[in-house]
Amino acid sequence: MTPPHAAPKPHTPAAPPHAKGTSRPRPRHHHVEAHFSGSETVRDVVLGMSDGLTVPFALAAGLSGAVVSSRVILVAGVAELAAGAIAMGLGGYLAAKSQADTWHSELKREYEEVKEVPAEEQEEVRRVFRAWGLEGDTLEAATHAVCADHDRWVDFMMREELNLSEPDPKRARVSALTIGGSYVAGGAVPLAPYLFGMPVTRALAASVVVTLLALALFGAFKGKLTGRPLVGEALRTVLVGALASGAAYTLARLISG
Repeated sequence: MTPPHAAPKPHTPAAPPHAKGTSRPRPRHHHVEAHFSGSETVRDVVLGMSDGLTVPFALAAGLSGAVVSSRVILVAGVAELAAGAIAMGLGGYLAAKSQADTWHSELKREYEEVKEVPAEEQEEVRRVFRAWGLEGDTLEAATHAVCADHDRWVDFMMREELNLSEPDPKRARVSALTIGGSYVAGGAVPLAPYLFGMPVTRALAASVVVTLLALALFGAFKGKLTGRPLVGEALRTVLVGALASGAAYTLARLISG
């Protein structure tokens, strides 16, 4: 116990900022945005690959229940592969071309409306900013800033009112090639075993194994891109392919007797 009249202890200087027992400032980490880009191309790959793995697989399985020649199945599968790739590629081209035509049409209409009915278009800009929570002088200042330049005004209306962005002029061609190429790549998997001239039953069994494995990997890949459970997405993709091929095989067997 300290005596009542003991002299006070000398003042102890404060510990340095990084002395033991004191808290250290946390290191700052540089934040890196890691958002995924190229979603349209990935969507085209998924579309082409999923149909390419499923449709030729179902066709080959169906023919395996009706014919005994691997060559016949291979020729029919390659013909379907070519036709399917062209059809799907053309569909992707027309869809992208339609999107581009819509954008240009709406762009022209917005320029006309800004010129002919500026008061109404200006009120639409205010409506967008009000939805963002702007009010009073801030609202008016933002509206004036946007409407001061016609190109900026029209661009704002295209993005915020119509939710349209300028399409890539090469988009239609790239989409067609991506979907068609993915369809061929996917369809080559179930048809590959028929290239080796083995009996139809063995070729079918090999086709089932490699295709279901490819479907599982493809499903897991889709799950990773979309943030869905990898196993669940893989099983779902395999189930779709198995049902399609099983139905085609059963129907072919019933028809051929």
